Amino acid sequence: MPSAPALPPPSAPPRRPALSRRSALKAGAAALGVVTVAAAAGCAGTGDRDGADEPDPLLSALTAARRDAAAAGAAIALAPERTAALGVIAAERTAHGDALAAEIARAAGGVPSSTSASAVTTTAPAAPPPTVDELRAMLGESQRGAATLARRLDGHRAGLLGSISAAIAAEQAVMLL
Repeated sequence: MPSAPALPPPSAPPRRPALSRRSALKAGAAALGVVTVAAAAGCAGTGDRDGADEPDPLLSALTAARRDAAAAGAAIALAPERTAALGVIAAERTAHGDALAAEIARAAGGVPSSTSASAVTTTAPAAPPPTVDELRAMLGESQRGAATLARRLDGHRAGLLGSISAAIAAEQAVMLL
């Protein structure tokens, strides 16, 4: 009868996994509970605006988006080696402004148009183009403003501002190194 090859003696006791199945299931259930509560809180908007005569809180973010887009476009004159990055920032901030204008119009019960966006902008004397460092500071201010406003609002508006805040942070960290 052939004998089976002998196995070497174990050198160490078997290792337990760092996370047991039971612990993983508990963590997954807890995460699902947090997501469910957060989603329910985000969907529990106030419905009617109590302060209908107050200006829309998104107007400040819209003004900042338009300002940042113009500043990024103007900064190309001082930093032509960064034309591609500054062009992307200008385009993204323009898209942010368009999304904010559409949300403001939606909340007001209207349709977004160029008149709603032009009503927000003001004509200021032509300023010299900002340096890349000045643009970085402007974007930092806009990012913090959007993040702060996102924490004050709820639902779709909070998500929109959170997304804009994250995009601005990426612009600062990646594009303006």
